[in-house]
Amino acid sequence: MTPLATDGRIALRRYRPDDVDALYAAVDESRASIAKWMPWCHEHYAYSDALTWVAGRERAWIEGEEFTMMIVDASTDAVLGSSGLNQVNRVHAYANLGYWVRASAQRRGVASTAVRLVARYGFSELRLGRVEIVTDVENVASRKTAERAGARFEAVCRNRLKQWDRIQDAALYSLVPADVE
Repeated sequence: MTPLATDGRIALRRYRPDDVDALYAAVDESRASIAKWMPWCHEHYAYSDALTWVAGRERAWIEGEEFTMMIVDASTDAVLGSSGLNQVNRVHAYANLGYWVRASAQRRGVASTAVRLVARYGFSELRLGRVEIVTDVENVASRKTAERAGARFEAVCRNRLKQWDRIQDAALYSLVPADVE
């Protein structure tokens, strides 16, 4: 399968039905590092959750709701994580950009590279004028990833995120086309 984007080291591609095992393994390996920030990655995350997630990716893509991509090793296709665009606002041409990277691939520039590649995809293929990264103000790793990717910190938004039935403040970053050229 031809990647949607690559820098030669990592590639972004659409989810495939046969990704369930690799996705589950990546999530299972990464619970300790991402569960604090990602409500879907909880102690009871099961193989059936991965199956349901993968099964919904094609419909979400076709309907233009979410453009979720696997982050893979460009040489081996090994799953490194996931990223994508969601909460697409067609009226004002922007979307939310989210990401996570499996524990064994963290701290190697995978996430910041993926952010730049996903943003470029959004600008060129979806004709977005802006992508936003919204993260828990205390998620230092995610905030550093956004900054390394070239995103501009804009504000701490009060009561912007709802996680685990709590509404909390969030750090807002943005990228525009000139940031990733």
